[in-house]
Amino acid sequence: MGAGTTLLRQLGDLKRLRDARGPGSLADRAFVRGWRRLVQGEEFERIALEETARALVATRLAGVDGSVLRRAGLDRAESLEVLERAFDAALAVGGPELGDTGDLRAVLPQLVDAEDDAAADRDRVPPFVLALVDQPRAGATHPSTPRIIVEPPESHGDHCFVTAVYSALLAPRHGVSRGDAFVVAMAHHLPNGDLPDAGYAGEVLLGEHYLRILDALERRSLEQLPEELAGRLRTLLPQRETAETPVGRVFNAADVLDRVLQVHHHARAAAFTASQALEDLDIVHPGTVQTYQLGVLADAGLGIR
Repeated sequence: MGAGTTLLRQLGDLKRLRDARGPGSLADRAFVRGWRRLVQGEEFERIALEETARALVATRLAGVDGSVLRRAGLDRAESLEVLERAFDAALAVGGPELGDTGDLRAVLPQLVDAEDDAAADRDRVPPFVLALVDQPRAGATHPSTPRIIVEPPESHGDHCFVTAVYSALLAPRHGVSRGDAFVVAMAHHLPNGDLPDAGYAGEVLLGEHYLRILDALERRSLEQLPEELAGRLRTLLPQRETAETPVGRVFNAADVLDRVLQVHHHARAAAFTASQALEDLDIVHPGTVQTYQLGVLADAGLGIR
């Protein structure tokens, strides 16, 4: 796996990271937070830069962000140093393949002061946003075969946010603003606020009705937004339907990368073994009690074989 793809995989893991400050994954919460900011009228570019930088930091610190560091007693300079250290560690994996990320690093001071109130964010977004967080993704389906059930399923909020971060990272090489790329991905599943996901099987079996259903339900979600924001999305979203536009190329690259990396995650999780945890990952950590703990496991028949 290339270094850039390794970083994308780690960003995808935000779908699976959680903490006690709110419901859902870090990606779900960022999806809701991003929509709250969009509805409040913040600039697309600012949201994209800050949420993408925050996601990169989270690949190393998970839910430890500026608000946590300040609550723990660190001052602004100390908090910023930690965020910069995490950002640089994340980019050390795949930064060169992404080109210049100086604009992302430059917004880290804003993240020191950013508040995180997941409950308040949920109260300030349109209904379709919370529906997308609750709406599971179908995964790989086909009309001629039974559905493959994988647990836990990702949500549409998970997928849209991670695809938005991928899009923001890929945008400059295609001459697209990070802001436009980010927002197109955030909004690309508007119909699924109402439409449960049946995957490719559903697309085929809905047949001639499929596009009409998508159009009607996308309009239903757009009607929940402020008119200026809805108008901008009506202009941007059609560009995702083709690889002939720069926006379409960015979106379709990010979308397929996330869909396939999600499949790789489930395959990797299914193949994980206890021996890997014990031998490769040192789940029984080196230290003063390691020998004792390994002895306990051996006596219980749970040791390294």
